[in-house]
Amino acid sequence: MDLIVVPALSEISRDRVSMRPVAGLPLVHLEKPRSRDALRLSKRVFDVVASTVVLVLIAPVLAAVALAVKLGDGGPVLFRQVRAGRDGEPFHILKFRSMVTGADSRRPSPEAAARDRGNAVMFKLAVDPRVTRVGRFLRRYSLDELPQLWNVLRGDMSLVGPRPALPREVTEYDQDARRRLAVRPGITGLWQVSGRSDLSWSETVRLDLYYVDNWSFTQDLQILVRTVRAVMDARGAY
Repeated sequence: MDLIVVPALSEISRDRVSMRPVAGLPLVHLEKPRSRDALRLSKRVFDVVASTVVLVLIAPVLAAVALAVKLGDGGPVLFRQVRAGRDGEPFHILKFRSMVTGADSRRPSPEAAARDRGNAVMFKLAVDPRVTRVGRFLRRYSLDELPQLWNVLRGDMSLVGPRPALPREVTEYDQDARRRLAVRPGITGLWQVSGRSDLSWSETVRLDLYYVDNWSFTQDLQILVRTVRAVMDARGAY
């Protein structure tokens, strides 16, 4: 017997799909998405424990990066920016500063970014003149994102989740894209290990929604392991 499945089913985790015989017919059974309430506590405990341990272990690295940023141009070490958290709640994301001071006032137009990446909702220029020499190195190996471990401890973010969006991006979300806000944003996620900034907006949304609907602790561990390889490869890092 041949089975034809609509393409949307390919966006569903194998763990939620099974074959069940009904009246002698093999039918596809699709389980409901996992309850976020049932899994949220275990995910939060893991986030707190893991981020605390990592912060302690990498303390010398944090100090070295902070010194490099300060010596680079004498500007602030940290960069703070408002992002949309779970349910759209705003929070201040922390990063090591990788751009020149006052970079927001020199922000490229959405039209230029759209030409560069093919969309104007979420964009980063592949060659951004505002990025400092130290900042290029930090971005290449995602070292600029290490302070976000503090955001994880505060409960603003998770280790794994959708990309943290800017409030102006959220205003342009359609109904599907808004489902990205159902969980805490992550330092890493499927978008990070699948191309990072090389991904188009539609590809990023597809991966994030897959994560929202099919989250599991095992998948989080797999993403964290794949993140190490993605960072070392530096593909899509700019």
